[in-house]
Amino acid sequence: MKNQNIVVIAIALVLACALAPVTQANAPAATASSTSPVAVDVPVITIHSTDNVIRGKTGSFVLATLATTPATTASAAAARLVNFNVSGTAVAGVDYVALVSPASIAASGFGVILLKTLPDPRGSFNRQAYSVLVTLEPGAGYAVGSPSSALIWIKPGV
Repeated sequence: MKNQNIVVIAIALVLACALAPVTQANAPAATASSTSPVAVDVPVITIHSTDNVIRGKTGSFVLATLATTPATTASAAAARLVNFNVSGTAVAGVDYVALVSPASIAASGFGVILLKTLPDPRGSFNRQAYSVLVTLEPGAGYAVGSPSSALIWIKPGV
């Protein structure tokens, strides 16, 4: 009876070792900002604005890819699409041409979201500035870094 118990234990141990990689494959992938012990090498995307813009001019949000490890350098060089959300006090179609998600990041690791402002339909008496906030959203193949959002103020013309 002792030998049978040892055989059963040995078989269970072999099965556990054989199935361990399979069960880990189904574990959720970790992001660069995750505290999970499973490390996944994904590029980290950040966003910055170039500056505020005067009505009738074009401003830009710059996306940058940061390779967190040397292993991600190769995957960071590939072109990718990055999801974003737009908010703020400015109105799309009234204050600026609507921005469409996702944005493209070139193989260089950089991308640009252009903010083309429109003339003020409210009239010259309204000298108010309006904000456009672009916030990066998580997506497949990349992690969102810090800063994850950028702001541009649309200022009235002179």
